Amino acid sequence: MDEVQLNTLYIVTEGAYLHRDGQTAVIEVEKKVVGRIPLHMIDSIAAFGRIMVSPQLMEVCAENHIAINFLTQNGRIMARVDTPGGGGVVLRKAHYRRADDPVFKLELARAIVAGKVQNCRQNLQRSARDGDGGPNADALRRAADLLVYNVERAQKTLDMDELRGIEGDAARLYFEHFALMTPDAPECLQFRKRTRQPPLDPINSLLSLFYSILTHDCTAALVAAGLDPSVGFLHEDRPGRPSLALDLVEEFRPFLADRFVITLINRKQVGESDFVTRPGGAVELAEAARKRIIAAFQERKQERRQHPYLDQEAPIGRFMALQAKIMARHIRGDLKHYVPVLIK
Repeated sequence: MDEVQLNTLYIVTEGAYLHRDGQTAVIEVEKKVVGRIPLHMIDSIAAFGRIMVSPQLMEVCAENHIAINFLTQNGRIMARVDTPGGGGVVLRKAHYRRADDPVFKLELARAIVAGKVQNCRQNLQRSARDGDGGPNADALRRAADLLVYNVERAQKTLDMDELRGIEGDAARLYFEHFALMTPDAPECLQFRKRTRQPPLDPINSLLSLFYSILTHDCTAALVAAGLDPSVGFLHEDRPGRPSLALDLVEEFRPFLADRFVITLINRKQVGESDFVTRPGGAVELAEAARKRIIAAFQERKQERRQHPYLDQEAPIGRFMALQAKIMARHIRGDLKHYVPVLIK
């Protein structure tokens, strides 16, 4: 069943049709109405696969600042519909100026990389604590200790290309130890290496799907905060690429997407029968499994946690909106530094 939680409507049923009825989004499957969602309940819509959206619904969503993202079955964003220039021209102009300032750009990119690597390190340490000790736990602790060096390098470098290299080195080290965080995984669910576009095994399929969901959520959060999700700091600008959303995603990958995938495997909540292999080798979740697992991910995002910087409790899925607002304040000059969210 399609779900609305944390103000995001996820449509995962192939061939579904969304249209407008007054101030309501209507969901039809095979010409039968399966859901009606008041528009005031929705911040964004994520449509996976062959989903049709009427022009009238697109129009009212744009008027109400409800972003619509069209994604592949695996979750890669293909296109989006949002309000041009939403959020105020003053902030947008400041955003563009900051993106052209090499000093500001490098400082913000360093914070993004340091936050991501710190959260990767916490993931390794948590798995080492959760295990029964032995060689896996020792290897995870050693990898976590090595990531400290990457954090220190990221905070000191004065070169953007070097910073991206540091981030790449940390990612390789992290994923080299990813399988140790799922020690009892069956052969079909053992992680070997990161593959994308397309993912070539079940674990990469899960990672790519949830990274893309986070990109959708971060895009919507940045638009709501008044920023342009296409203009980034760490990620280079490219046509059609949500570079700033990809920047914001980095700090959330380890503790939202990766940890969720690790939990699915360790709790045996996903199996070989949940995946299909397409011509060309791409692996993706079967439709029924995708609905079930996305619903479980939405429940995970409902968990309330203390935001470490703002010192306020909120659903963890709302942290992206909070971080987008922090980033907007930093870009406006209200905050001296951008502080990524670090989860222990």
